Parts: sequence; C-alpha cells; structure tokens
Amino acid sequence: MIKVTNRIKGIIERDRKVFLTTTRGSIPFVASSGDGDFAYDIEGNRLIDFSSFISVYNLGVNSTDDARRAIKSQVDRLMHAAFTDYYSELPVSFGEDLLRMFPKGFGRIFLSNSGTEANEAAIKFSRIFTKRPYIISFYNAFHGRTMGSLGLTAAKSVHREHFGPFSGVIHAPYPYPYRCPFSHDHAECGMDYIEYLKDYVLSKEVSPEEVAAIFLEPVQGEGGYIVPPQNFVRELRKLATEHGILLVSDEVQAGYMRAGKFLALDNFGVAADIYTMAKSLGAGLPFGATVTRSSLGDIPAGAHANTFGGNLAAVAGAHAQLKYLEKNRQQLERQVSDKGRAILRRLMKMKDDYDIVGDVRGLGMMIGVELVKSKRGKEPAAKEQEQVIMDSFMNGLLLLPAGQSTIRIIPPITVSRENLEKGLDIFEKAVAKADKSLRHK
Repeated sequence: MIKVTNRIKGIIERDRKVFLTTTRGSIPFVASSGDGDFAYDIEGNRLIDFSSFISVYNLGVNSTDDARRAIKSQVDRLMHAAFTDYYSELPVSFGEDLLRMFPKGFGRIFLSNSGTEANEAAIKFSRIFTKRPYIISFYNAFHGRTMGSLGLTAAKSVHREHFGPFSGVIHAPYPYPYRCPFSHDHAECGMDYIEYLKDYVLSKEVSPEEVAAIFLEPVQGEGGYIVPPQNFVRELRKLATEHGILLVSDEVQAGYMRAGKFLALDNFGVAADIYTMAKSLGAGLPFGATVTRSSLGDIPAGAHANTFGGNLAAVAGAHAQLKYLEKNRQQLERQVSDKGRAILRRLMKMKDDYDIVGDVRGLGMMIGVELVKSKRGKEPAAKEQEQVIMDSFMNGLLLLPAGQSTIRIIPPITVSRENLEKGLDIFEKAVAKADKSLRHK
C-alpha cells in the first residue's frame, strides 16, 4: 500500500502555489525515477506503470539504455544547433532512418518539439500544399492545445472554453460503436458516419473542393480510446482521394508501435498523405515530427520554422531508440500482438463479471476500459473512474483516464508478462470494489 507522506503532500502544495493548473487529477504521485516496467516516487514507492507516462515510454520507463547513453554523450558536445538556420548531420541521419519506417513515397520531414506543434505544422502544410482554406476534424478528437491544433480538438468543452473563435475547422461525428446514435452494428455504424459526412458536412456546410485536409486519429486517444470500424477509415481515404483532400494521420499517441504497428493507420490497410508523431518518438525528451509525401513538394523558405526543432540532445535519444526499434521490430510486433490479446482476454472476462465495465476496446496495447453505472443504461461512471484509478495507485499501479469514464491500459510494450498480470490483478480488485459500491447504492 502506498503511503502518502507529509513530504509528498508538501511538494504538491508547493506546486499548486507556483504553477497554473494543468490536467493533474487527484493522484498524489510525485515522480522520482523509473526503469523498465516501474516508476518510483520520492519516497521510494515502486509502482507498475500502466500509463507509459502518457504513451511517451512505449519501450520502457525512461527509455532504452542506448537512448540515455546517446543523450548524455551528445549533451557534452552540443545540445542546440539552430537546426532550422544551420545544418547538422545527426538530424539528417535520423531523418533518413525515420523515413524507412514510412510507406514508399514519403520523403519530407519537419522536426518540432511536441505533438501539438507537429499538428500545427500539418495544418499549415495542408493549406499551402492545396491552396484550400478548410480543415475537417472529428468530435472527440484531441490534436493539442495550441491555437491551431486546439481548433481541431473537440474532446471536451473545457479545452476550448474562452479561447475561441476558431476559424476554418469543421467538425464531423467520429464513429463510436459503443454509443452509435444510428443504432447499427459495428460495421454498419462506420458506413453511417461516412454517409453523414457526405450528405451533411460536405453537402451543406462546406464544398469538398475547399477542404485542404481531414485530420484523423486512427484510435482516438483523449476522447476515450475509441477504435473506428475498418470500413470507415478505408472509405474516408477513398473520399479524401476523390476530392483531392489530404488525409492527415495523427500518430502522436497511437503510433510508435503502441497499436501494434509503427504507424497505427497501417492497421486499416491505408496510408495518409501527412503523418504527425511525438510522445514516444523522442525517447522521453520533447520531440515531434511531421512527415509528408514527396509528391506534395516543398514549402517556400521562411513559410515555417522554429528554434528548437532538431535539438541535438533530443535527436540523439530519438535516433538511438529508433535504431533499437528497427533492430527489434519483428520481436516488438509479436510482443504487442501477444500481450495485447492477453490484456483483452482478461478485460473481456472482467466485462462479463462486472456490470460497471461497459466496453473494452483497443488495438495492440492501446486499450480502453469504459466504466458505466450499468450496462443497461450506459451512463458514464465518471466518479467511479477516478475511484478505480486512485485505488489502483494506492496498491501500486499507475493509470490514466480518457474520455468521460474510460481508463487507459497502456503499459510499456516491453512490460514483462509477470508485471502485466500483477498490474491487471491490482486493476481488477479496484474495479470489483467500485462495482460493489455501485450495486449497494
């Protein structure tokens, strides 16, 4: 059992006096160190990590040994090279290796510092490549919190409240099979959303000839770990191609092997025109990338740049980790497949056993458990979501929420089977407790 000491409480209180409020909930975790499957707090408490620190540590907490060594070595030589103004070999080598992970025909990269900045670049590139003004995004989408990407985001009103207006972005419904308003099964639900997009969004709100891009999360992250039907994604690709619209795949959370492939979109058998990546790409340091098809061409000098994109310390870690991933790619794909199936089996059994577990969904090791007041009513169990996360924490398991009442199950893909089962044991005890509490109300 984790003990929340006065020292921990004191740091949290100091934090609240110094920093503006962000997204921290009630979990009193004060991080100190991490290694592989585990995270440690300042009192030495060890927790199994089922958060990957928001999918940043896909290859283990604090990344790989090679990545850390590369970062330390680079720091002693040169950390910042003003890469958008001068040249440096390390980012070029990294870029060459990164492009080998993409489908044939991709050959241009812009390096940045985060997922939201990668998406900001994709917005600008889409408009300059097509000379069109509008972008389509989806409800429940989360593409970042800076002003351009915030215009794309539509997961919770608190993200956008008092920051608008947002221009040039039109939102469309994203298929949510568990809560499909069309009351159809999984496959038909996907086609219903395509027809809605055609009949309403692209017929009554905007001409498809004025749409520069459609931004898609292959698996919606912050919105609730929602997996769309295969036919929806494939038909969306066809629709975009038909009208000369660019398809942008936001791989910031779902990519880098999290959903079983280096690119999550590969699970649907289609390719995008622009990809955005961050989180695990940087091996723990701030890092983002926007990758475009070569056929789209280049942008004018001065049209887009930044100061810290291509930071050498970040690139060194990213490059070393990417080399590790390339070398072990087949093994990692098998791990994600095997462990992902094992997680789903366990969670599906919990769905059968506990009325509070309304839905279990995911790809690879990007899995969401949606909690509800009851299976019949499907009312989101938001209070119970927080309770399960807190109870799990107190018993040595780190978790994160998503959507209204979903809990993410995203351990590092390298997690041992023993620690995976231990973590699921802790999680199930917390779910059982919350379920029992609901039944006795």
